[in-house]
Amino acid sequence: METSKEDQVIPKSLTKYKEIISTLPQENGWKFAQPLCLYQGFWLTPNYLEGIMFAHENFKPQPDDIFLCSAMKTGTTWLKALAFATVTRTLNSSNPLLYKNPHDCIPFLDKDYIKNPIIQNTKPRVPLWSTHVLYSSLPKSVINSDCKIVYICRDPKDSFVSLWHFTNKLSSQYNIGKISLQEAFELYCNGCSVYGPYWDHVLSYWKASQEWPNRVLFLKYEEMVKDAGFYLKKLADFMGFSFSLEEEREGAVDKIVEFCSFENLSNLEVNKMGKHRPDEKGGFDNNMYFRKGEIGDWKNTLTLEMGARLDKIMEDKLRGSGLIFNSSLD
Repeated sequence: METSKEDQVIPKSLTKYKEIISTLPQENGWKFAQPLCLYQGFWLTPNYLEGIMFAHENFKPQPDDIFLCSAMKTGTTWLKALAFATVTRTLNSSNPLLYKNPHDCIPFLDKDYIKNPIIQNTKPRVPLWSTHVLYSSLPKSVINSDCKIVYICRDPKDSFVSLWHFTNKLSSQYNIGKISLQEAFELYCNGCSVYGPYWDHVLSYWKASQEWPNRVLFLKYEEMVKDAGFYLKKLADFMGFSFSLEEEREGAVDKIVEFCSFENLSNLEVNKMGKHRPDEKGGFDNNMYFRKGEIGDWKNTLTLEMGARLDKIMEDKLRGSGLIFNSSLD
């Protein structure tokens, strides 16, 4: 069997990446299966770092590509579902979201591209990609293109609590010791979290959205939850898949909002019993991506003092940027 050009590229590249990664500062405090490595000012695991390095050197976006960007646990699953349903406009029995987790409907640049460099040629092609990297760490081919970028962020208190729960679910799945709330909180406040520091992540996309508003759409999870229909139309317009007046009259916007709601998605059989990346050894349980999704749920886990500390850090880090998070502790 003849080896493809792509198959020849990957193993050779991985050796080079592994050598670079082996020299980077590492942090084992989060107790993942792999340590976090510090690269270009942010922390992530070696397997995802290899994927990003490979994309930096090889990825060439197509003109109509749309990148859904986020830090972990900030509303990513919901954004993917909304964007996918909007771009494909399929809510019938053949809708992939009925039998696939939203994360399995959109290729993940940090991991899927290195495994299959010709994935972007898949037919029928949906022009959506996802990534968790900071704006400044996107491949230069993406930054220098006219591709659209959608970014979603969330109150760091809720995001942290969700990340902590998610991390310990992973630990249980892989029989790794769990990390305590206090340990995780100290790491997070010191900027050490997957794809963190969180404030740098948010700020990188905020600045890009201010400089190139026609190319980078900046969204807040809390605002979207409060007026999902308005922001879905805004998202559709930005991506180039606007709803027609006829579609709006027929309730297309409301149908997508309802279909992609936490209540509906979390109760689909695939998200209760299925696995993310089912073809891979140790694929994640889909139900790990649906915990609560509630605004202000951090109060059930963090003390008011912890909340105030995180708010103060964000306030200091974002000062002068024009970006403000609701820091109310009421």
